[in-house]
Amino acid sequence: MGGGSGGIALRKTVLILAVVVLAAVVVVVKLTQKNVGVEPVCWYGMMPHPYVTEVRSGVERFERETGTRAAKVVGQQWTQDNENVNVEALSTKGYRAFSVYPGDPAGANALFAQLKGRGQLVVAYGAEPDLPTPVPFTVATDIKAAAITAAEKLIELMGGRGRILNVLEMVTDINTKKRDEGIQEVVARHPGVEIVQTISDMTQVSEAVTKIQSALAARMDEIDGIITTGYNPTIAAASVLTEWHRDPRHKRIRFIGIDTGPTVLQAIRDGFIDATIAQNPPGHGYLSARLLGLMLDGWTPKVPYQFINAGIVIVTKDNIDTYAIEVRKITDGIAAELQTKYLQPPK
Repeated sequence: MGGGSGGIALRKTVLILAVVVLAAVVVVVKLTQKNVGVEPVCWYGMMPHPYVTEVRSGVERFERETGTRAAKVVGQQWTQDNENVNVEALSTKGYRAFSVYPGDPAGANALFAQLKGRGQLVVAYGAEPDLPTPVPFTVATDIKAAAITAAEKLIELMGGRGRILNVLEMVTDINTKKRDEGIQEVVARHPGVEIVQTISDMTQVSEAVTKIQSALAARMDEIDGIITTGYNPTIAAASVLTEWHRDPRHKRIRFIGIDTGPTVLQAIRDGFIDATIAQNPPGHGYLSARLLGLMLDGWTPKVPYQFINAGIVIVTKDNIDTYAIEVRKITDGIAAELQTKYLQPPK
């Protein structure tokens, strides 16, 4: 009898312990699933575009090097309204930090303030919002300075005189406006140079090809140089000028673009165009994500706001095989300074 009741008591104790252990396992599994399910960082790209693809590659590099996962979401339109809808929805999913391109310099600040008010970290990339801004960092090309560099290079190629076809991309993009301002400033400093025509609003390469071809047909003898300050116009101009310069009857038109698609690089290699500006989109993604990762670890900005210039490289036939190494070195140099120049350690 005594042995029987003791056995029953023992079995009850074992059963209770098993239930407790099982409950603990369930809790641990749920907590683990919660941590695994939501990435700490969310990167948002405006819409499918070659620039967005390159930025994403930098975020993926961040993941590989740090082991920190990042959600990568791309919107449907290059508008602040579309970004607001998408990012506001994402902000409810548990992400702790956001890397976001400001679609509109003023409108983006309202979105950034919302995220900051919810205790979420934000870094802007690709374009600078209006100042003052709620974000502590923008990682981007110094857009106006890059356009100034490009315009000066084109005028040098033209021999200091001549007429320029100014080809812009999307005039609603804040970067396009800054690039145009930079070009206009440079031209104003050179008495022998003028902008003979400005064409704009090209969201597709095919659209840009048509507009550039039409401008050349109408002003064949008036255009001495072409500057393009957007991806689609640059690809289009490289294609158009490749065919243009195949015809020995056509005069040489000097050219500089921005961005480095395969068509552009091949045209430089073959001598049909002169140069392009290599921006650093992978650096925009990598450095913005690195900043967020460090701030999640307790690092804090040294000052309320800093603009981090991700750099450019002028690509010509002389450095076409090495420019990518130059761009990567710029990124690595900035990354090496994040914890000394831009951030202060956890307290």
